[in-house]
Amino acid sequence: MWHRPVILSLSCSLALAACGGDGAPVPPATAASRATVVWAVGDGGTGTKAAKQVAALIARDRPDHVIYLGDVYDHGTREEFQTKFAPVYGALARRMWPTPGNHDWPSHATGYGPYWRAALGRRLPYRYERRAGGWRVLSANSATPDDPRQLAWLRERTSGGGDCRIVFWHKPHLNAGLHRADQAAVAPLWDAVEGHTAIALAGHDHNMQRFKPVGGTTEYVSGAGGKDRYALDARDSRLAFSDDDNYGALRIELRPGRADLRFVASDGRILDRSKVTCEG
Repeated sequence: MWHRPVILSLSCSLALAACGGDGAPVPPATAASRATVVWAVGDGGTGTKAAKQVAALIARDRPDHVIYLGDVYDHGTREEFQTKFAPVYGALARRMWPTPGNHDWPSHATGYGPYWRAALGRRLPYRYERRAGGWRVLSANSATPDDPRQLAWLRERTSGGGDCRIVFWHKPHLNAGLHRADQAAVAPLWDAVEGHTAIALAGHDHNMQRFKPVGGTTEYVSGAGGKDRYALDARDSRLAFSDDDNYGALRIELRPGRADLRFVASDGRILDRSKVTCEG
């Protein structure tokens, strides 16, 4: 099934209220029509000024959920979670859905795992499912992409009818940035979900990328959370949008059958808009 992202006007900056096609503010939505707002960002566990600006952008929007796409630098230790991540994102932690990054995984037993257990009040599995806005949201671990139990879990969770699903993990399968050599490593994860999920999210490369749909799945890379940015090859024909000049994050509005997505710079400028529809 093919999902063609629709590019909309870029004339309206993010005041973090919705804007109409003419740039005028849209009246508040009714409870019945209100979207579920989810932000997705990775590679922001740095404690830097840029990371704080991105976190403040997200916090001002009062999102329902925040997907954290991994990496607290440099080694994902408990101390780094406490001194670099918690001061920046701690206020949002209880509404976060995280996944471990490659910097987090070597110390996950003493850093990532204990931090999230304390922040959420319960143990956080390394793969799990949530629901939001009529969509199923699946978190997988790209540090163990060949794990047969994880692959079986993904196939089982995406084997039903329809494709109103979002999957996320740290390392992208499609990548036009510095870490594009890592694409093959997560191919087993991608192969398990391609065509069965409408949206795939990843971080790892420190920039923002939107790809043309592949097999019905549109991938977004949102790794410009605050660590030094990585240059992109904007000539990559697979790309529909890319930005390596700004820090920022991906804002997602979810309604049954539809997702409206915006890459937003840390100063509130909307860099890219797209829409993905699904059935199911």
